[in-house]
Amino acid sequence: VAMAAARSVMRAVRVFEFGGPEVLKLQSDVLVPVPKENQVLIKVHACGVNPVETYIRSGTYARKPALPYTPGSDVAGVIESVGEHVTAFKKGDRVFTLETLSGGYAEYAVAAANRVFPLPDKLDFRQGAAIGVPYFTAYRALFQKGRAKAGESVLVHGASGGVGLAACQIARACGLKVLGTAGTEEGMDVILRNGAHQAFNHRDPNYTGRIKACTGPGGVDIIIEMLSNVNLDADLQLLSCAGRVMVVGCRGRIEINPRDTMSKESSIIGVGLFLATEEERRECATAILDGIEAGWLKPVVGLEYPLEKVAQAHEDIIHSSGARGKMVLLL
Repeated sequence: VAMAAARSVMRAVRVFEFGGPEVLKLQSDVLVPVPKENQVLIKVHACGVNPVETYIRSGTYARKPALPYTPGSDVAGVIESVGEHVTAFKKGDRVFTLETLSGGYAEYAVAAANRVFPLPDKLDFRQGAAIGVPYFTAYRALFQKGRAKAGESVLVHGASGGVGLAACQIARACGLKVLGTAGTEEGMDVILRNGAHQAFNHRDPNYTGRIKACTGPGGVDIIIEMLSNVNLDADLQLLSCAGRVMVVGCRGRIEINPRDTMSKESSIIGVGLFLATEEERRECATAILDGIEAGWLKPVVGLEYPLEKVAQAHEDIIHSSGARGKMVLLL
């Protein structure tokens, strides 16, 4: 009985009002959630931090959770218990998730069993927490929405972050010519080691000229865009005929000239992982698990923070000088 009592509460980050990073409150008396049917309870070892979690926290995002809530979706850990009708997992299994129901910035998290996947022994929990949102988003942007084909070229803007590195690895494994941008020398090294054929520093005033020189008059077929409010206008100049910009991230408004899309019949396509159908999610999962098995899918972990430093993590993911992999919280 003492054991059960000891595990009835946990540490978790709670948000009681929308606002800046300071609204993230670490509490030590949060009830451990109980898995219902078709759900599992995971003892969390690591949780990924995604830019979207900062937008949701600020209250400016399209989807607002009911307050109070615990942020976080990509966790990696060990199955603690399973609800009714769950046959795919048992206590003690190493797993990672695409999303949680109770929130990932916590010692325990409940997830729907169909959003949970086995974590192979070759990856540690930090890497497991770097798979979910980045790799599913990158795969969706490239193939489900971008219709990428082997032999095409892809420019990954902000390639040294979680989604960017995932896009580089997946595109390279699938036979695309991969160009990437980063903001630091270190970031450029990371993307060249993870699938990019060429790297460009987006702080160089003439970096778009360098990309044009590299792609030639044909331009680039697909652009994976993490900061469309800064880059979209320039992106349209870099595209090939029938080229497409995949809008993965945006932090504000931008002015463009729609005529730039007419001259090349190019497309601007939004990507929202939360709109994926069950079938699309299964396709992503199959491709990603195959990639781990084959060895080309290797998550790169960047900055690591303890749960106590969660506000600092939210500050840094938006304002740091350049990413070098996926940001994670360690528990």
